[in-house]
Amino acid sequence: MIVKLQHIDTNCFYILSSTKSSIRKGVFVSPVETIKNRRDQRVIKTPNGEVKRFSRVYRNPNHKRRDAVHKKPDLSQHSLVKDPNLEQNKRSDSHGRTGKKRDSIENLSAGNGNALIDKVNRKCSTKWLSYGGCIPSILQALETVNDLDEALRPWEESLSNKEKSIILKEQTNWQRALEIFDWFKVKRFCELNVIHYNIMLRILGKARIWSLVEDLWDEMKTRRISPSNSTYGTLIDVYSKGGLTEEALVWLVRMKEQGMEPDEVTMGIVVQTYKKAGEFQKAEEFFKQWSFGKSLKDEGQTINGASKDPGSLSSYTYNTLIDTYGKSGQIKEASETFALMLREGISPNTVTFNTMIHICGNHGKLDEVASLIRKMEELRCPLDTRTYNILISLHAKHDNIKMAENYFKEMKSANLEPDSVSYRTLLYAFSIRHMVNDAESLVVEMDNNGLEIDEFTQSALTRMYIEAGMIDQSWRWFMRFHLEGKMSAQCYSANIDAYGEHGHILEAEKAFICCQQNKIFGVLEFNVMIKAYGISKKYDKACDLFDKMENYGVVPDKCSYNSLIQILATADLPHRAKSYVRKMRESDLVSDCVPYCALISSFVKLGQLESAEELFKEMIGFGVEPDIVVYGVLINAFADVGSVEKSTSYVNEMKIAGLPLNAVICSSLIKLYTKVGHLKEAEETYKLLRSFDEGPDVYSSNCMIDLYTKRAMFDKAEGIFEKLKQKGDANEFSYAMMLCMYKRMGRFEEAFGIAKEMRKLGLITELLSNNHVLGLYAMNGRCKEALEIFKEMIKSAIKPDDSTFKSLGVVLVKCGISKQAVGKLEVTRREDAQRGLHAWVSALSTIAGSDDADDDA
Repeated sequence: MIVKLQHIDTNCFYILSSTKSSIRKGVFVSPVETIKNRRDQRVIKTPNGEVKRFSRVYRNPNHKRRDAVHKKPDLSQHSLVKDPNLEQNKRSDSHGRTGKKRDSIENLSAGNGNALIDKVNRKCSTKWLSYGGCIPSILQALETVNDLDEALRPWEESLSNKEKSIILKEQTNWQRALEIFDWFKVKRFCELNVIHYNIMLRILGKARIWSLVEDLWDEMKTRRISPSNSTYGTLIDVYSKGGLTEEALVWLVRMKEQGMEPDEVTMGIVVQTYKKAGEFQKAEEFFKQWSFGKSLKDEGQTINGASKDPGSLSSYTYNTLIDTYGKSGQIKEASETFALMLREGISPNTVTFNTMIHICGNHGKLDEVASLIRKMEELRCPLDTRTYNILISLHAKHDNIKMAENYFKEMKSANLEPDSVSYRTLLYAFSIRHMVNDAESLVVEMDNNGLEIDEFTQSALTRMYIEAGMIDQSWRWFMRFHLEGKMSAQCYSANIDAYGEHGHILEAEKAFICCQQNKIFGVLEFNVMIKAYGISKKYDKACDLFDKMENYGVVPDKCSYNSLIQILATADLPHRAKSYVRKMRESDLVSDCVPYCALISSFVKLGQLESAEELFKEMIGFGVEPDIVVYGVLINAFADVGSVEKSTSYVNEMKIAGLPLNAVICSSLIKLYTKVGHLKEAEETYKLLRSFDEGPDVYSSNCMIDLYTKRAMFDKAEGIFEKLKQKGDANEFSYAMMLCMYKRMGRFEEAFGIAKEMRKLGLITELLSNNHVLGLYAMNGRCKEALEIFKEMIKSAIKPDDSTFKSLGVVLVKCGISKQAVGKLEVTRREDAQRGLHAWVSALSTIAGSDDADDDA
């Protein structure tokens, strides 16, 4: 969960945005076209001094706001109950009014401006009444009457600048605000100042009517109204929040060109702009430059390298800095800023603590989180819903679900109403842990509180039921949302995918059909259904669905092709997949060699190297460049069959293409050179492999040991083996090769030492290793150890082969059994493997019993 700092404290500005939560029900006004010379493009200097030309983002001024009527949430939203207010809303006129309101001002005249007070007291907001004086009546008149001359006639000659500011900022419709602003301008007794322009800039900026914002700026210059710090702060803020970060920073450049330095509020807005754009370093640098500029006038302390008198910084600035450091991962700087804030007597608020708790929690510092909570209690700083949401999220993230649940309960005990984020966070934590009963209890609470369950949570709970094996419940859960008709294409896809990933193909198909019934199907739904068929190995159905996509008006995308090709390639059906690769190419969707690589790998897996090469040549012919993975597949394939010529040719092609050898290809080449006995080439490649950061892997090292032991180059073999042991990489094959080498050299003490170490490390698990150790013991007459190895083989269900019984025959002869008797055992084994094995075990047990008796004696 990302902690968002409080919105900019607009009380610090000369301009204020509306605090009303509801949208005007109504009054449609054609915008007054008094701002002239509106141009289609602007030329603006960018912060780096370049000239930038950009088009306006301009909303049609005659476009009525579709969200003008707010309806009270329906608490029975999940029970398919029809909204009882629907018919009343339909009877309302096009502006949201349900009756004639002109009567309410019929007695209004210049002398009785307070005639509406009673009606105002009944109808207008509490905030309107808090203004006192004539403001409530004025706002009610403007709400009720379209004609401004009529609405404002009682007060038109007595409006103060403050009253004009309040009237403008209380407008919730930018068109109405602009109409009032233009009305003020044409009235000779209504002088407008920079504060009024700031308010309008914010209103138009929030509505993203950039053309009018720029025209208003031009008008300020024409009327010689000098912009203030707040003017630039407002412009930077609205452009930033409108997603135009670069344009926002252009206003900062203009501000500096005017010789004006940002005040603290504007500085905070700029830092926020950089932060939202992810430019944390620039945010920090800007703050330091701003602070340094201030320090020239006023010496102060240092905040992370920036001089500034900390006592003059507001809590909002500290909050912004702490959050910026936190989002950039600079936890030390965030903590230092917080500590300085406390030392300077600046009281941190709930937002400050929320930010610090979030930062510390995200870095796993839960002890510091607990300390911050204690500090909040000490300073009597109340925990709010966001605080609890952060704590719930952090503890769930660190797998302390009990603590997360406790904080949820504590929030309710503190008379704080959990919001949708609270429920969503805990619900998701329950779902991934398959805590079905707890999750269902939360769902009931959400339904009772009228909280809507979002699509992410819906699909998470579907997956919970599936993974808990409760398929029927999962389907009922899915159908609840399907029948409401509110599921998006992404939500349907997530549910189909959940069923498909767990092999419940019938449910996946039913969900797909439901999606089609609601006429919500696009390429995403088809892609996840094709994937589901692939997981369930329904390859014919996957191909059939893909082939029918265009019948539904859906065009396969790159993901559709890649998914199906990968499914068929993995299923060892590369010949069938070839046609889809060609269709993909014809659709101009092949942008890389990935689909070709999948098929080439599949052909190689089947041993069809000729087909793999043909496809490789086809790929080259169509201008698709192979990457190092494709070359690696082919080099390794020909290394496996011992073809030096082919492998080398692909290595040379790869070098010509400017692709360097990597560790995987080097390992393949060492395998090849070991197979054909090319020591020099193997050594050169192994040397190159050692130059890589990851160094040689155990397989390549074992290959080199094998090459060296076959050539009696014992010192080099021992050197590689010792390095493997030091790194802890030596495996069973490494030890077995060294054992064989020492045995061939007649260095039996070293060989026995290797065998003992292998047994101690549990590295005698393969038949080959067992045979090597067994042969060593048999050759040297160590019958007891040989019999122990054989018993371990039988116990581990390792099936003995001819080499095993040959060594066991040597053991029996050395223990006094005649060669004829051993020969009979071997004949019995060849005639009947099972009976022969029992005969061998019986004979060996007899010898073992005799040895035990001798030991006892």
